[in-house]
Amino acid sequence: MLGGTLAGRSAWLVSMLGFAALAAMAMILFAVGLSGAAGGAPAVASTASRGSNAIHLGVASCSGSTCHGRSENDGTVVRQDELMRWQEESSPSGAHSRAFRVLSEPRSQAIAQRLGIGSATSAPMCLGCHADPVSAGQIGPRFQLSDGVGCESCHGGSQNWISSHYAVGATHQGNVAAGLYPLTNPRARADKCLDCHFGSDRPGQFVNHRIMAAGHPRVSFELDLFSTLQQHHDDDADYVRRKGKISNVRMWAVGQASALDRALSLYSNQKIAQDGIFPEFYFFDCHTCHRRISDDANFRATAVANPARPIPSGMPAFNDENMIMLTAAARAAAPALAGRLDADSRAFHAALATDRASAVRAAGKLRATAEALANSFAATEFSRAQTFAIVDAVASNAVTARLTDYEGSVQAVMATDTLLNALVNSGQVGAGSAAAIRGDINQAYAAVRDPNSFRPAEFRAALGRAANAIRALR
Repeated sequence: MLGGTLAGRSAWLVSMLGFAALAAMAMILFAVGLSGAAGGAPAVASTASRGSNAIHLGVASCSGSTCHGRSENDGTVVRQDELMRWQEESSPSGAHSRAFRVLSEPRSQAIAQRLGIGSATSAPMCLGCHADPVSAGQIGPRFQLSDGVGCESCHGGSQNWISSHYAVGATHQGNVAAGLYPLTNPRARADKCLDCHFGSDRPGQFVNHRIMAAGHPRVSFELDLFSTLQQHHDDDADYVRRKGKISNVRMWAVGQASALDRALSLYSNQKIAQDGIFPEFYFFDCHTCHRRISDDANFRATAVANPARPIPSGMPAFNDENMIMLTAAARAAAPALAGRLDADSRAFHAALATDRASAVRAAGKLRATAEALANSFAATEFSRAQTFAIVDAVASNAVTARLTDYEGSVQAVMATDTLLNALVNSGQVGAGSAAAIRGDINQAYAAVRDPNSFRPAEFRAALGRAANAIRALR
């Protein structure tokens, strides 16, 4: 089903972060958990993303052998071994179940100690993403905090749909109407995942620069890739009949637009975007500040000029990884919005060098463009030609010239892999042909293995080779 790409993707994630971090990266990139939230801030994500007030009955309520608790995938309608896959110790698919356990590990305890928040296993700023953070009034009798990110963390409180969703004649639309969260909707899924994989304004769901300084791993997310790593179902004919076909390219494109929307909305929130006299540096590209410094007269600066960031030298740059990917997607699938996106993103970067009021105004305009793109992508089928065109755009000179920093380059290689995977999943490229160029994809992954030794020129060359190999399959 994955066209031979999952092994390469997982291998890169493991090599970059180690398995313990991968376990959480596939669930919340080690979770955006140890996070300090700004209480009382205005809502950022959609109302649907917040879920209903239904009671969360707990993972045990889904674990019967006639439901999702079998040891083999021999169900007549669904696999019925979903719980076992959720608990899988040797695979990223079990990362959500390990979320709470991660908080007991030495790294998490050390981070909590540096932050002075007590034990990570009980700190609200950790539990917001390492567990199912429901209110006391939503906790059912079989609910266990130690279940970590359980079924209802993503599917919503099951009080009103647990009995009806397996009833004779039940439909997916009926289950959604009863409160099941609509994860098959790309925009709804993005909103849900971004709450922890990027952050929200809810308690415990916003990672900040201080938490990163305390040792929390970097946060990186790509909706389609992480959905693949966490998938517990089969996209068979019955699934498609009941829920529709999920397009990998559409999921990727909507995810990029939604991530930019979320970043800008949080940045514009005064209660989150400031930290004392400083701006909240979490929103900015790490490596515009964290570069090698020397007083040697022969030292060469490591910063690389970026043509899309009209900001003075020495200023931190807003993390534009999603803007860059959106540029590629828009050129191929929403050309009417491509020029608007380029103009609005440049204006936003320029406004950051002016004052906060100007930056917030520019962020609002760019957000509107991101939302327009999300709506456009959500309604796009993404043809074979468009998918190849996005690969071309990601590796084009106009886009690669903007890959001057680590974060954007990571998104570029994940996008290239995702788009190839989509072509295989849709039957538009043979699995054998895709496997033959696995080495080129892996070389691009290797180029972003270590953020501290990242070299833009070498990465661009590796990405170009991978894109050329995919282009040859056209």
